[in-house]
Amino acid sequence: MGIEDYGGGQTPRADVLVVTTNDVPGYQVTQVIGEVFGLTVRSRHLGSQIGAGLKSMIGGELKGLTKTLVETRNQAMERLVDQARARGANAVLMMRFDVSEAADVGTEVCAYGTAAVISNS
Repeated sequence: MGIEDYGGGQTPRADVLVVTTNDVPGYQVTQVIGEVFGLTVRSRHLGSQIGAGLKSMIGGELKGLTKTLVETRNQAMERLVDQARARGANAVLMMRFDVSEAADVGTEVCAYGTAAVISNS
């Protein structure tokens, strides 16, 4: 697996900028639209569960689970961006991820932040 299998984030020319900061240098917030989020829940794949169980006995990274979590986070972020875009935003400020177990059958990932309209200062 290459580095692209373990990363995420936006493309350089995204139409909705997503940042973890309160503001964007060189831009002014002209409108705050409000909270937006993208949510997804993924069940665990039987093969990865068996592999993770065996790997936990000898230690080391659970690469299959890592890749699944990256894919899940990317999907949550895509949904966040879709919601922001649908509400007229061109930015999401203060973006965060929240990850938790979902009824012992999967992993819930929520990407959330504040949708806003920004413009060049």
